[in-house]
Amino acid sequence: MFALMNVVAIFHSYKFTHFTNGDVEKTKDAVKLTTSQKIKTLVFGVNNPRPQNKTTPARRYETIKLKSNREIECWSIGIANPKGTIILFHGFSTDKSIMLDKADVFLQLGYNVLLVDFMGSGGSEGNQTTIGYLEAEQVKTCFDYLTQKGEKSIYIFGVSMGAVAAMKAISDLDIEPKGIIIECPFGSMYKTVCARFETMHAPTFPMAGLLVFWGGLQNGFWAFGHNPTAYAKKISCPTLLLYGAKDDKVSRREIDDIYKNLTGKKKLRIYHDAGHENYLAKYPNEWMHDVSQFLTMH
Repeated sequence: MFALMNVVAIFHSYKFTHFTNGDVEKTKDAVKLTTSQKIKTLVFGVNNPRPQNKTTPARRYETIKLKSNREIECWSIGIANPKGTIILFHGFSTDKSIMLDKADVFLQLGYNVLLVDFMGSGGSEGNQTTIGYLEAEQVKTCFDYLTQKGEKSIYIFGVSMGAVAAMKAISDLDIEPKGIIIECPFGSMYKTVCARFETMHAPTFPMAGLLVFWGGLQNGFWAFGHNPTAYAKKISCPTLLLYGAKDDKVSRREIDDIYKNLTGKKKLRIYHDAGHENYLAKYPNEWMHDVSQFLTMH
């Protein structure tokens, strides 16, 4: 039985960390699955079609290819007399086009923007994702690219996996942004995998641990050490942490632990009726006020 569980975990972890090319229907959120669909997903894993950019910026932009641990594609949008540049990093199983609404807000606030496809997504190389671990190197690549161009006021905006990758880059790769805005980062790789089982109303032990173990092994890192709660202890730049109180993928305790560990100026903003979703779409006025106030103060 234990051997069979390991086989299932290997299959699951590979599908979770490798996107599929071609016409594959993405597995729905757990709350939208029937009982039979949940059982199928628990046995065979999720279907993860490779994320593709579905639209392009409405204003003039430049496509940039950067060499990192994978080749990544970015969109650069500039304005006259900018206050600085904000780099935008998307979440798991999405791409940079989904960040265009936020980029428009930042442009209106007077900042250049750089929207980034992580490896495995959009115009970037490969089909692999490591939920923020290897992606941290790509955050550093983008930061270094702007620094080398002479930009001194660099901010980072990241959602979920993008927030985690940014936190790891600051903690372990020594980048120093002027400030960061992070939405719903998970507390650890193990906790985020447990949350996926819990949304399926399935027991977390022992499969969550096996999935984390094999997922890390298949992708060349110790996944139990992928711990944003610990990364927060080495983050001293001003931080705006945003969270939806109805999030079923990241717990309030994870957010509170991260917030407690941040060592610099910080603010936590809770959107009480939001889940793991686009806060700008759910709370447009509040979100724009929160980020505008943060950028003005820092």
